[in-house]
Amino acid sequence: MNDASFAPLLTAEGRALLDEVRATEPAQELAVATRLRRDHPADLVSAALGQARLRQRAVAKFGAEDAGRMFFTPNGVEQSTRTTVASYRAERLRALGVRSVADLCCGIGGDAIALARAGIRVLAVDRDPLTAAAARANADALGLAELIEVRESDVTEVDTASYDAVFVDPARRGGRGRIFDPEAYSPPLSWAVAAARKAPLAALKIAPGVPHEAVPAEAEAEWISDGGDVKEAVLWFGTEPGLVRATLLPGPRALRGRGLPDPAVRPVGRYLYEPDGAVIRAHLVAEVAEDLDGGLVDETIAYVTADALRPTPYATAYEITDRLPFNVKKLKALLREREVGVLTVKKRGSAVEPEELRRKVKPQGPNSATVFLTRVAGAPTMLVGAPATAAAAAQGAAAPSTAGGPS
Repeated sequence: MNDASFAPLLTAEGRALLDEVRATEPAQELAVATRLRRDHPADLVSAALGQARLRQRAVAKFGAEDAGRMFFTPNGVEQSTRTTVASYRAERLRALGVRSVADLCCGIGGDAIALARAGIRVLAVDRDPLTAAAARANADALGLAELIEVRESDVTEVDTASYDAVFVDPARRGGRGRIFDPEAYSPPLSWAVAAARKAPLAALKIAPGVPHEAVPAEAEAEWISDGGDVKEAVLWFGTEPGLVRATLLPGPRALRGRGLPDPAVRPVGRYLYEPDGAVIRAHLVAEVAEDLDGGLVDETIAYVTADALRPTPYATAYEITDRLPFNVKKLKALLREREVGVLTVKKRGSAVEPEELRRKVKPQGPNSATVFLTRVAGAPTMLVGAPATAAAAAQGAAAPSTAGGPS
């Protein structure tokens, strides 16, 4: 997509074509294109069908109603913030008293839209002409043009002094895919941090895999998951320096770091807790373990074990029925005995791929189970169980069996 193919989509003819091809399935595209090219320019038809595909992909992030009205670029769909996360961040800024934000590297405008819907005035800046045009079209399409000013400019040349807060979302993809070095972001993380330090409040969106040592001492570091999937990390300036938190959506639910030492390793109890990915990325497994009166199964593995079932939003609980040394034949025999046909395989600290294990054990039967491929006190181990229920807590705290021998 380029500027020449995008601009015609904003005309009356282009918008009418977009409405007509809205529900076109991939298998129908050739026939639809052939028919439409009898009455419309071929380039416009191709652009409309391409935009329809992007809108269909964007539904997962923006919802069907907004995605059906917005305009996207391929990179914009990939890199934009999903609405749930953007809305959470906008609400947090609003609660902090922010009424105006300079949104630097705004992309197609996902965060700017959420900010405007929170009643915040936005200057949305992007240096790419096509991306800026899409952001401007989206502000107009969603009725937010009065609150969103889109500016095509290099963000390093924008004066943000008159704004209550700065939000920076550097590009983390290049021609070869994801960029893992924060100094290779565009603009580099060091520039974004310098810009944040000049503002009364600032939020920098970064990759969730950022090394903790790269977090400035004066920043609050927040890792965000949505529906159990880790989406991003955010460095906040002007809030609580040094704080580390994991935020889970929907909710939001926030686990604040308490500076705890690493949990002790203890024998596998009746329950295994799998912390949310944001908790793990934020290095807050110790906080979860303390709240559960639990410990680790291995000093290098982020699984918490405990004897009691306690409700927590920050980890998923499983009741463990069997503990085996890693042995595929013994696992296959156990699953056959239990008539397990639906097998969920989770792994942490194991090189075995879940699909490979499923092929080898060939689960059959009406029952279901979960197997964890992990290490327990350094030894490769398989823990078998199922998602815990509140009713299980009333059945006593029997220890898991060691079917197949100790590990």
